[in-house]
Amino acid sequence: MQLRYILHELSSGNDSWILIYAFSGTFIAYILAKAIYNLYFHPLRSYPGPFLSRASRLPHVIRVTSGHGPMIVHKLHEKYGPVVRIAPNHLSYTDLRAWKDIYGHRSGPQHANTPENPKSRLFYRDDDDDAEPPPNILNASREEHSRLRRAIAHGFSDRAMREQEPLIQRYVDLLAKGLRESGEEGKKPLDLVKWYNWATFDIIGDLTFAESFGCLEEKRTHPFVEMITGVVTQGVWLFALRYLRLKWAVRLVLRGTWNDPFGQLRKGMTEKLEHRLSIEKERFDLFEGLMKRREEWNLDMKRLQSNASIIVAAGSETTASLLTGVTYLLLENPKTMEKLKQEVRSAFKSADEITIASVSRLPYTMACLNEALRRWPPAASNLAREVHKGGEFISGKFLPERTIVEVQQYSMHHSSEHWHEPYAFLPERFLHKFEGRFGAGDETEEKNPYGDNLEALQPFSVGPRNCVGKNLAYAEMRLILARIIYDFDLRPAVDLKAWFKQARVYTVWAKAPLYVQLIPAKR
Repeated sequence: MQLRYILHELSSGNDSWILIYAFSGTFIAYILAKAIYNLYFHPLRSYPGPFLSRASRLPHVIRVTSGHGPMIVHKLHEKYGPVVRIAPNHLSYTDLRAWKDIYGHRSGPQHANTPENPKSRLFYRDDDDDAEPPPNILNASREEHSRLRRAIAHGFSDRAMREQEPLIQRYVDLLAKGLRESGEEGKKPLDLVKWYNWATFDIIGDLTFAESFGCLEEKRTHPFVEMITGVVTQGVWLFALRYLRLKWAVRLVLRGTWNDPFGQLRKGMTEKLEHRLSIEKERFDLFEGLMKRREEWNLDMKRLQSNASIIVAAGSETTASLLTGVTYLLLENPKTMEKLKQEVRSAFKSADEITIASVSRLPYTMACLNEALRRWPPAASNLAREVHKGGEFISGKFLPERTIVEVQQYSMHHSSEHWHEPYAFLPERFLHKFEGRFGAGDETEEKNPYGDNLEALQPFSVGPRNCVGKNLAYAEMRLILARIIYDFDLRPAVDLKAWFKQARVYTVWAKAPLYVQLIPAKR
């Protein structure tokens, strides 16, 4: 009947129907032809992966926007091996060589004329689209990134962290005091997701703008913080539109009526930056390096906004997420929690003794943090690069330029090829050879007791674009975790298995409230 109706409409000379059917037929033919090309003629046709993923980009978009992308890609690796074709022009790796091949430095005589693999325009920003915000340290070109990083890096150095430790400690004290008061001596469960966010946003606010967001003092989420977390979460939809190459839709989001959250964020960022610019006294913080070169590099307010947004978002949400993850994992593993408590409480006579340096000398505490970074990587996925012009060898095989390649940390960190019992929380993995690398102390020749391939763990990535805020992240993790364990006995007030099942990944982790009873420790 449907076919008879179509033939009738076409024979009646109805031009509008002819156009509709002609367009539909052409579109369907194009989709089919493209799928056939991707499956049987594409340069990546020999790489394994699900049939639909090899044919179309759409399955990967659905995976990512569902919030289950990293977990699904991990399962694909367990099925297909260390290299999986997760979209027609997109490969995911758990081969260790991929860390260096994709993200590594291009230095030395052998790499004199070798460009880096740039960040994919489908994941970050399109330089050819003027609707995009100005480039920042996250997505700038190789030359500009190097310049911006040099200006910002001194504020994140070990020396800078030691100088800023009193400021960070002030907010750790506020956190501990707030938890004690609001928790009513352990009688009232508190949402640690919220409290960790308050602490890390207050710290990064003061280190960037010379004033905190006041979250811990007012015991509420500042509207500006809500804007940042909202925009980060909504970024997954920008990715989906870019990945499907719908440039017109990206422009609509960035310029049109959907742009309100982005516009509000820029307005709030301008207000914070104006406060920072009004401070005439030299202040050695995370933004001082850019402030000194503002006129020399012609950094207008939009470029300052763009870089400040990245510093604040990356320097707060990721650390808060890791602290949530390690708390959940410790609550799930009471014996590990007990060992950690014994180490922390036997090491310090008072909370005043808890410092960045003193915590780094606690091997089990550092091992717990490293194992949490493996099990709950703050940047679980979306570290995508495009193979540079002329092509590149990745894990021993040549790939043509513009191929999208990445190592998804969740997949690498849970690979049964690299980890004994990958879903177990075993801090003991890191009490041996790599203690010095990820924590403090000297490396030893003693081997990992489980045969784990510890090189697989790169929570801050590798190469010239690895996380510039690594030292700050470790400082906050150490101080906050040690203080929480020193001050409180923790009891879960939620079903932990159900809580984990609700977790999603939209660039960063989206988490349900984690209610915990914090009972003051008895001395």
